[in-house]
Amino acid sequence: MAVVLTLRWPGVTPEQYDAVGALVRWEQDVPTGALLHVASFEGGALHVTDVWETEADFRRFFADRLAPAVKQVGIEGEPQSGFRPLHRRFIAPGVSGAAS
Repeated sequence: MAVVLTLRWPGVTPEQYDAVGALVRWEQDVPTGALLHVASFEGGALHVTDVWETEADFRRFFADRLAPAVKQVGIEGEPQSGFRPLHRRFIAPGVSGAAS
């Protein structure tokens, strides 16, 4: 069953997020189980909403690829995060593509 991950990581800047993305290359080498990723910044924190096929898929991605890049970039602290079962997903007609 697909899951929704919500994450808030205080202190992470857009520049740090972009640096991690350049190292991990998740848009070019999509992690197994990743279905959707949305990132935004507000109140001095990174906010992420993801949809994954399973929680285990995200945990593997975090351990194998994301955590080493976070350490390399120098991001400190721990994110506040949680998983919930996905109830429904809607994508508006005509919406496609990836990064913007």
